[in-house]
Amino acid sequence: MATSNDLIKHCSVIKFLAAEGFSAANIHARMKTVYGEMCISDCAVRKWVRIFKGEDPRETILRDRKRSGRPLSALDMAHREKVECMIRANRRVKQKEIADEVGILKERVHHIVTAVLDY
Repeated sequence: MATSNDLIKHCSVIKFLAAEGFSAANIHARMKTVYGEMCISDCAVRKWVRIFKGEDPRETILRDRKRSGRPLSALDMAHREKVECMIRANRRVKQKEIADEVGILKERVHHIVTAVLDY
């Protein structure tokens, strides 16, 4: 099974050969002789050639771009204050109890307690 690094290498080869004007079938045949059983399928080679054609090969990015991700709604001041209030009321309260009461994940409670409140 090919790893993500192998896929990036294969895509780089496809990008290079497509920029030189080779057909998808020719690219796959050349890659099959070099990589053998570890070569990606003909269908995948054709897909990548279609992606690379029509674009400037120097501007194509092979890795995923960074995304903003899901917003951290459990770190607002209201949740922080509720967690701190529960801890001050009962210093032996468990993170699971806080999570159930406040309505956030236990991992978020742990983050608030350790990183935000510095307990």
